[in-house]
Amino acid sequence: MSIAWLWVLVGGIFETMWATTMDLSECFTDLFWTAVTIAIMPISVIFLNKGLKMGLPTGPCYSVWVGIGAIGSVAVGMVLFGEFPNLVGYACLALIIAGVIGLNLVTEGKES
Repeated sequence: MSIAWLWVLVGGIFETMWATTMDLSECFTDLFWTAVTIAIMPISVIFLNKGLKMGLPTGPCYSVWVGIGAIGSVAVGMVLFGEFPNLVGYACLALIIAGVIGLNLVTEGKES
């Protein structure tokens, strides 16, 4: 794994964190969690930007970042909040993963 993809991975983890803290903010009515969410959001984007600046192709880079956020948010929901998807939900998660992998396999990058 290149350092550029590591930046995107970390950004995706922050994406998961702000999605979780946004839920905890109770529609931005809890000031503490609202402040944490607002603080984490730009960090997530900064890490995505670092990966892009290092030459990763935009489509796959963004899809990996969002995919980590999506899958991570579902995982956090399952572990912390007992929110388990049904069978169709699991199939949709598998489609997200397959789509991200497929997009990475067919896209030629700028990375040296």
